[in-house]
Amino acid sequence: MLILLPPSEGKTRPATGAPLDLETLSFPRLTPTRDQLLRTLVKLCGGNHRRAAEVLGLGPTQADAVTVNARLRNEPAARADEVYTGVLFSALDLASLDTQSRRRADGSLAIASALFGLLRPGDLIPAYRLSGGVTLPRLGTVAGRWRTPLPRVMQESTGDGLLIDLRSGTYTALGKPPAQLADRTATMRVLHEHGGQRKIVSHFNKATKGRIVRGLLESGADPRTVEELHSTLADLGWTIERSGGRLDVIVDEVVAT
Repeated sequence: MLILLPPSEGKTRPATGAPLDLETLSFPRLTPTRDQLLRTLVKLCGGNHRRAAEVLGLGPTQADAVTVNARLRNEPAARADEVYTGVLFSALDLASLDTQSRRRADGSLAIASALFGLLRPGDLIPAYRLSGGVTLPRLGTVAGRWRTPLPRVMQESTGDGLLIDLRSGTYTALGKPPAQLADRTATMRVLHEHGGQRKIVSHFNKATKGRIVRGLLESGADPRTVEELHSTLADLGWTIERSGGRLDVIVDEVVAT
């Protein structure tokens, strides 16, 4: 089972730690693209800061991110699951898992990243600023850099198991699951039902997905088909409706964290 998570735009900058070493990251097939993007990002941010901020879509209050990006090769690195601090990761709360569940997380989770492609929770990275929708000078779109290597890595890492793709649209665009995994790929929506109407609430959607992944890890379940995943989540107490490879999680109470 491979579970793809979106990253968080918000990140905690490590205070101490060795600098980034691309050769130590998981999914080594992605190293050449990582190096290419890293070199381009560092060069961009080491030049005209105003231009860099425009390219990266950063506002005046985010100027420090350009300075940090310019020295990414020397910034302290920490575990990816400590650097990413968004709503999904807060709800998932990997640090509080028991030893076996944490081991399952390290082996089954992969975090999407515009800069690194995919990361395991234990990969050591610095805090950086680069979103999946950016177009970099001379390289073009970030998505275009990942569109070929990412599907190959997904297929290799999923093997004959199930791929659970929880990425947002921006990060799905970096590389869609290959056709060979079409029958073994599950996606998920979280719908809030109130007064007979259903709607997606973005913030709550992320928190719910974090809690769902945590429940899967704690249960020790290893569903190998979308149907088995449906049954597993129902057993864990979730209300699930299935349409092909998409699972809709129906909730009637919005709890953000």
